[in-house]
Amino acid sequence: MALFLAFNPVNIVKLKYPKTAKTETADTFFGKKVDDPFRWLEDDRSPNTKAWVKEQNTLTNAFLDKIPFRKNIVNYLQNVWNYERYSAPFKEGKYTYFYKNDGLQNQSVLYRQIGNNEPEIFLDPNKFSPDGTTSLAGINFSKDGSLLAYQISEGGSDWRKVIVLNAETKQVIEDTLKDVKFSGIAWSGNDGFYYSSYDKPKNASELSAKTDQHKLYYHKLGQKQSDDKLIFGGPEKPRRYVGGGISEDQNFLIVTAATSTNGNELYIKDLRKSDSRIIPVVLNYDNNHEFIHSSGDIIYILTDYKAPNMRLVKMNIQQPDPELWVDVIPETTMPLSVSTGGGKFFASYLKDACTQLLQYSIDGKLEKEIKLPGKGSAGSPGGKWDEKTLYYSFTSYIYPPTIFSFDVESGKSEIYKKSGVKFNPENYQSEQVFFDSKDGTKIPMMITYKKGIQLNGKNPTMLYGYGGFNISLTPSFSTAMMAWLDAGGIYAVPNLRGGGEYGREWHDAGIKTKKQNVFDDFISAAQYLIDKKYTSSQFLCISGGSNGGLLVGACMTQRPDLFKVALPAVGVLDMIRYHKFTAGAGWAYDYGTAEDSKEMLDYLLSYSPYHNLKKGMNYPATMVTTGDHDDRVVPAHSFKFAARLQEMNDGPNPTLIRIETKAGHGAGKPTAMVIQEYADRFAFALYNMGITTLQY
Repeated sequence: MALFLAFNPVNIVKLKYPKTAKTETADTFFGKKVDDPFRWLEDDRSPNTKAWVKEQNTLTNAFLDKIPFRKNIVNYLQNVWNYERYSAPFKEGKYTYFYKNDGLQNQSVLYRQIGNNEPEIFLDPNKFSPDGTTSLAGINFSKDGSLLAYQISEGGSDWRKVIVLNAETKQVIEDTLKDVKFSGIAWSGNDGFYYSSYDKPKNASELSAKTDQHKLYYHKLGQKQSDDKLIFGGPEKPRRYVGGGISEDQNFLIVTAATSTNGNELYIKDLRKSDSRIIPVVLNYDNNHEFIHSSGDIIYILTDYKAPNMRLVKMNIQQPDPELWVDVIPETTMPLSVSTGGGKFFASYLKDACTQLLQYSIDGKLEKEIKLPGKGSAGSPGGKWDEKTLYYSFTSYIYPPTIFSFDVESGKSEIYKKSGVKFNPENYQSEQVFFDSKDGTKIPMMITYKKGIQLNGKNPTMLYGYGGFNISLTPSFSTAMMAWLDAGGIYAVPNLRGGGEYGREWHDAGIKTKKQNVFDDFISAAQYLIDKKYTSSQFLCISGGSNGGLLVGACMTQRPDLFKVALPAVGVLDMIRYHKFTAGAGWAYDYGTAEDSKEMLDYLLSYSPYHNLKKGMNYPATMVTTGDHDDRVVPAHSFKFAARLQEMNDGPNPTLIRIETKAGHGAGKPTAMVIQEYADRFAFALYNMGITTLQY
């Protein structure tokens, strides 16, 4: 266990920040002027912006370099991270494939084998780039396993390239497809595949320009990408998000289309008929619909139509009217997701943010519950329809990820791969508590720590949250958090409204003009931890990324007295202009936009972190983090927020921004980069809590 050999309030002299220019820039909405003096930082191609980034990183690195135990945390993380990690195996053609990381490899390697023969390396993403910043972003085999299309991401960007291989020989068989974004790959036989993309911005930054017309294409092998056929989308059917998938039996093309992250249209084409059209099944965005399986003329769909917590239904392709859909797995009080394999449906429910797994027959008969090791998160068993052995994973905050094999007929689960991490669960405690939010709503929270801590209000505590987009935070093990727990720290994760833990009603209770509920939930979680003596304001750090970065930014501006440290990562921090960049307008279901109405404008202005920074305040020690290739939540959010915070903060606490180069929103980040970022975040938090010496 770590020892705090010295704890003293760190005498931090207020930093001298690089001077950031201000301009007389403003927007006017509904007659209201909204100033934006740091607008110029939105131009990621500008030499002035690049110079500002360099100055800020110099300041941040100088501060972090002075933290005496920062290197100790790096060494600790490198040690505990250095173990073999495996994915569940999956079959394609005659081969069984799996991912493996030897420990500190920047990217996991894709292996394959036949039977019990020695595995061979199939794809090694570590060879894509010298520094590991080019990652494998998706793989899709043809039905017979003879062809593979794989996507790569360079520097963490959402823009992808697609490379096609002969899977047997591992030889590239045609030109690389470029400028693919937010796309799966759906093979139709061995002739070609469907994929999605936007037109690449012209005369604008490809990392920040608005992209709002998604298109589904069909690529025939051997032809130029410029000749690919437009299947759906474009000027005649403009949609912000369009996806195409092929049923496992290759009989149907399923097209989903949406204008936001919630609600989608549904279209289906019967590929058994050469002259078939794409037929509309759902022509509105009121609900969510996901194709699950097909058998003959019967299509199985997971939907929240007339079922806020989701239900599995079946329809006949000859009569697709949603009013004729028949329940296969009816709605319950718990949110539902469904996977398939072995001729079965597997229903995964969330019960107080923990997984419950049930097996159903194709006609909806409940056959068995799959017993899990405890309260935690399980990935549903999944595989091809005719496979008899499936695989699923289980994890919790103190249960390292473990892969189980599952025999469909007997229902027996066995450990297939146990985690090799050096971690003894017996030394740690993870408990679920419920607390009241501001309006009396009961909110669950998982609190994890090393056994033996004293509830004396002096424990360094990391409070992490998200609260949006119907995303559920379920228990999962984090190798990085071992460094925090073994430093005597507490890790707390509340399940805020806006997430999906209790279904659509829970989600909708934290959107648009109810977004303040999310912040109230998080603030109440902090107050609970303080009241119960887990920690105190002096030792409390709040953390979150993306929509969670918004959460941190809003809470630190509303209650700067409550937290000692704030770590907003790749955050949505300018709520007035977020929809002007990349696919940001698609987030309007959750946020609304400043152009919707005066009421919505005023509400967004009431909590937008960038706009609510005030002069004369003593804000928490803050380290904003972002990546220069983040084209999901553009780094301009973080740039502008950090610049304004440095200007407004009159207290002594430091305001820094850490800008990773050749990094995006987070996916595909190399291991070395991940370790250094965690070490910097933990070091910054502990140092500003008054920790001056730390040994593991």
